[in-house]
Amino acid sequence: MKNSLVFLLISLIGLSGFVGILCRGGGLKKDFYEKSCPHAEHIVQSITWKYVACNSTLPAKFLRMHFHDCFVRGCDASVLLDSTANNSAEKDAVPNQSLAGFDVIDEIKSHLEKTCPEVVSCADILALVARDSVSFQFGRPLWEVPTGRRDGIISRASEALANIPSPFFNFTTLKQSFANKSLTVHDLVVLSGGHTIGVGHCNFFSNRLYNFTGKGDADPSLNSTYASFLKTKCKSLSDNTTIVEMEPGSSLSFDNNYFSILKQNKGLFQSDAALLTDQGSSNIVDEMLNSKNFFDEFKQSMEKMGTIEVLTGTSGEIRKKCTVINS
Repeated sequence: MKNSLVFLLISLIGLSGFVGILCRGGGLKKDFYEKSCPHAEHIVQSITWKYVACNSTLPAKFLRMHFHDCFVRGCDASVLLDSTANNSAEKDAVPNQSLAGFDVIDEIKSHLEKTCPEVVSCADILALVARDSVSFQFGRPLWEVPTGRRDGIISRASEALANIPSPFFNFTTLKQSFANKSLTVHDLVVLSGGHTIGVGHCNFFSNRLYNFTGKGDADPSLNSTYASFLKTKCKSLSDNTTIVEMEPGSSLSFDNNYFSILKQNKGLFQSDAALLTDQGSSNIVDEMLNSKNFFDEFKQSMEKMGTIEVLTGTSGEIRKKCTVINS
């Protein structure tokens, strides 16, 4: 009987679709909270949109937070945990020290705990907030977020350093970093398009202006006019507080402009410029110059990223507060 059912499913949806059902984000599903907390996703969206309406820098912050969470132990909200006397958590690792928006997550969690105690995970909240914040300008969801994630109970700063792709990475290292999370070069290029919103701190790219090879030189792959502009913002290698738009002039609007900027050699980070150093990834950059292509592909890659190493079923826990594990 079981074999007959499997055969029927394969014949109806095709082998690749069937394998996808079995393997991608196993345990996650659409409307996971339909019975246990029917208003959960509406609560997340309404509070998120309330804050984004007043602060248009938040979408970039939440997108980055979700990305940094998923690359360390999977999408388990480990990035939300505070450090303790005995442990330095992901939140305090160098790549995460500029993360912001935790207060919004906490407010959403507090509201959900009053509505449906110990039901909605912090991991699902973060995945939904990332989607809803970026989607605010369009008034509709840009990608699907199947739910059912559970929260991790381990968070180590050292693992954040080891797993989060660095803005200093070259193409080979970037490719390997994404492959470690079962993401392809295509996902790498498409997800890099998230840099169409947000800012970068000078200390993560000023070596490209002042000391690229250790000889006081500039990165020859960086547009010289753009480099001159960046030098007016970042006056020295030691500046670690000044921020610069990742996409000059439109860092608050989510679109595919990032790829046009990239083609002009105005990618802010070394990891941006690296996408043009490989023929395969460079070809994908060209494909993303078409807005429809970008939005279609970003949707798929975000859905894929949101299922990295998720905890489901009885794994992990449902934290009562996102900043601490349950005692």
